[in-house]
Amino acid sequence: MLNSTKHIGIIGGGPSALFMVKRLVDAGNTDLQITIFEKKNQLGAGMPYSHLGANDEHVTNVSDNEIPELVTTISEWIKTVPEDTLNKFNIRRDHFNEYKVLPRLLFGQYLAAQFKLVLAAAKEKGIAVQVNYNTTVVDIIDQPKQETTLVITEAGDNYEFDHIVLCTGHRWPKVHEGKIPGYFDSPYPPSKLGFKVNTPVAVRGASLTAIDAIRTLSRHNGSYQKDTEGVLTYKVDEASKGFRLVLHSRNGMLPAVRFHLEDSHLGKDTVLSNEEIAEAREKNEGFLPLDLVFDRNFKESFKAKRPAFYKRIKDVQMEEFVNFMMAMREQADPFELLQAEYKEAEKSIEAEESVYWKEMLAVLSFAMNYPAKYFSAEDMLRVQKTLMPLISIVIAFVPQSSVEELLALWKAGVLTLVSVGDDSEVEPVDTGGIVYHYTDEDGKKVAESYPLFVDSIGQPHLSYNDLPYPGLRENLTVTPAKLLFRDAQLGAAEMEHNKKVEKDRNGDYVLTVPGVAINDAFQAVDAYGALNDRIYIMAVPYIGGFNPDYSGLDFSEAASERIAKAILHA
Repeated sequence: MLNSTKHIGIIGGGPSALFMVKRLVDAGNTDLQITIFEKKNQLGAGMPYSHLGANDEHVTNVSDNEIPELVTTISEWIKTVPEDTLNKFNIRRDHFNEYKVLPRLLFGQYLAAQFKLVLAAAKEKGIAVQVNYNTTVVDIIDQPKQETTLVITEAGDNYEFDHIVLCTGHRWPKVHEGKIPGYFDSPYPPSKLGFKVNTPVAVRGASLTAIDAIRTLSRHNGSYQKDTEGVLTYKVDEASKGFRLVLHSRNGMLPAVRFHLEDSHLGKDTVLSNEEIAEAREKNEGFLPLDLVFDRNFKESFKAKRPAFYKRIKDVQMEEFVNFMMAMREQADPFELLQAEYKEAEKSIEAEESVYWKEMLAVLSFAMNYPAKYFSAEDMLRVQKTLMPLISIVIAFVPQSSVEELLALWKAGVLTLVSVGDDSEVEPVDTGGIVYHYTDEDGKKVAESYPLFVDSIGQPHLSYNDLPYPGLRENLTVTPAKLLFRDAQLGAAEMEHNKKVEKDRNGDYVLTVPGVAINDAFQAVDAYGALNDRIYIMAVPYIGGFNPDYSGLDFSEAASERIAKAILHA
């Protein structure tokens, strides 16, 4: 320990850092000294809600009533926003609707304002907070003997802390961008897509990330207008007559539309308690069965509120339910389904009645996130292969304005979607663009050339080796996340065709999952299973194996609570 005051370093200054600092400030312990390292010049907004991840045309997929509690609500904050800012985003102060989504850049301003209020509260309580703007951390060295951790910046400065929390947020590694003309490893920052194009553009993915790319590219190559019936239409510019957007989706589907939520905070009280998890693990050789979580956090939620639906699914296995729901979507044209779901969502919002099974799937996703580290390797493979494809579609909650634009582009013949399957491959071409290789629905091998390509599959789950702090890896402070197979025979069979399966030093079969190992308090865990109460990791790209669902601000709120408790009781 440095002294009786806890010195805490927070790497990153986005939304996760905001919730983390707020937790520490609200805890009532004033023997704290907090240092924040932010590589840009603004706190709060992070990548998604700043110009790094948004232009004026990009919107959130959450509204004021769904945002975890901060210092003030958006409804309260909006009263303080200058008129010219509101005019820019076409928002009227006296008609603000807490149920509507916001422009992302405006939401970023809200988060920045909340961070200022949190820092003011810290100052009032006598908690010292130092913010180092425009500062990049290049390495982290744990010092077990001194019981401290060293943070090293790009400028060569060293800082010593009792505890550090990684809050670095999204990361989009560049692989081919800048080397291959017309190749974009991500649509971020979106300003790079602000150009005219007279050719088709291949987009990999059909998620919210793909919609970000679509919103930017469509505006620079045409215009939206409403017809006499108030329906949005799209017209391509004369100079961009060859402009087309071709989405490539592994399952041939578009994400589902935002609807009314019965519980705007998605059942945060439904997460299994530590006692329930311990009891289940004791009965199951140390594992938490996925089927138990599916039953408790999905099926049983229908008993009281949707008894007829419960009767239909009470004896249905997870795979059977998912296959049924996926088959229903696969049978429909994706844009016709989007159109139907848009109408369904409108009725849901008008009647203030949830599309309940979709809401409960979002609850399940949140509820299984934290105990996922206790799944067997077999169950995690089931999550990856079966459950997550459905969850990623259904809980995207695409805002209505984005749906209207997608439908306008589709009706104008500008937007199409191709189902490419799991074996698809994007081949970069040295002279520019790509060749998209896939097998079509008739089983025919296709190789389609595109001069422009935007990879838009969303935040990738990064590996242990992607962690940008060599000291943590070289000193074995962190370790790759792995899950044990419950059944050795299944592990042996999986190892024959899955490179991520191996035998560990004890002779057990293990599955390597993305990122580093963490415990329930988000503490780093080393190769021997020993926790490190000095290093906490809530940077989602690096914990995707033990934390498979990215739940945005909900994740930040819940993870910061666990971390703050651990730090303050260390």
